[in-house]
Amino acid sequence: MMNRNNVFRWHYPFLFLLLLVSRFASADTLLILGDSLSAGYRMAGSAAWPNLLAQQWQPQTKVINASISGDTAEQGLARLPALLKQHQPQWVLIELGGNDGLRGFPPANVSQVLGKVIDEVKAANAQPLLMQIRLPANYGRRYTESFSAIYPALAQQYHVPLVPFFMEQVYLKPEWMQQDGIHPNPDAQPFIADLMAKTLAPLVKRATQG
Repeated sequence: MMNRNNVFRWHYPFLFLLLLVSRFASADTLLILGDSLSAGYRMAGSAAWPNLLAQQWQPQTKVINASISGDTAEQGLARLPALLKQHQPQWVLIELGGNDGLRGFPPANVSQVLGKVIDEVKAANAQPLLMQIRLPANYGRRYTESFSAIYPALAQQYHVPLVPFFMEQVYLKPEWMQQDGIHPNPDAQPFIADLMAKTLAPLVKRATQG
């Protein structure tokens, strides 16, 4: 009869390998915390750019789209702890603040909330990636400039990468925009996915992958 201690010793390497595989499987995850620009406003979620990015990057990097249309920075912050616990991402792309700006929220308040989002991500041992958000020009130069300045200031303060706003290139093609003039349509999603893949690859250590 096999000694019980020998049985446990035989299982040690297997258990260690299992834990190691589980760790790497959960660590290589990008969580996208955004609003309608990433949620796929007025289109199937499968057509939204994060889902297309997920298809490009599987199986090496898992992409979780936790974006909800209409979310403010405060609402994203409220959802964040549960998302971090559930998915345990290694990176979190923060695409929030646009709805705050469209509603005219004070830039200082938006900055404070986004700072809390960054703090939450860091406390979960994940890397925050902050996307620059810009508002339409018709909101007035003074407000739009103050709002846009939130993001580079936070990136510098918290030492996090600042990701360029993908909509700046989409706005140049009217055929890629929905009738509201704010949201990209399904035709724009493959372009956005390719652009974000190139932009995010070095930040999530995919620069040498296919």
